[in-house]
Amino acid sequence: MRETSEDLQELQALLDASLSRSTSHLRSIIRAESTLTAEQLTQVLTGMRTLALSTVTAKGEPRISGVDGHFLHGKWHFGTARNAAKARHLAARPAASAAHMRGEDLGVFTHGKVEILNPQDGEPAADWPDLLAYFKDFYGDGDDFFDWENDVVYYRLHPHWMTVYAPDIAKLTAASQS
Repeated sequence: MRETSEDLQELQALLDASLSRSTSHLRSIIRAESTLTAEQLTQVLTGMRTLALSTVTAKGEPRISGVDGHFLHGKWHFGTARNAAKARHLAARPAASAAHMRGEDLGVFTHGKVEILNPQDGEPAADWPDLLAYFKDFYGDGDDFFDWENDVVYYRLHPHWMTVYAPDIAKLTAASQS
């Protein structure tokens, strides 16, 4: 677990506020016994998790694609090729939604705004060196296939809404510890 106690407090406040602002329909499905705490969520979302990422075109049309998501410090981090359509969408319209689902066992739904961590013509995020080291450790150096600085752009999704559905918490948390 990479989260600090402050990260966990912020994430818990977000989860609580998001659910309290949700529709009565959603609150009838996601109740205290079918959601995770911030600490449980960070224990379950380790390593790479496939995300369905939603962006919007210039014409306002939705687009969805898959990305490798890494849940670090209570936020999703993901990358794509700098010349990918989603990179163009996010550069122009940084609002995004992401969903991570494991069958009927887990659903993590997030809406927010992305931050570019390694802009091509600008200063990288202060924690970019640490994140780059994490990604290189996870994926391997990659230098034979692409240039980390020029070919790949990484994002952090700053959530303004996030909710979690987990109907069998004991089963889910036991599976993450094995």
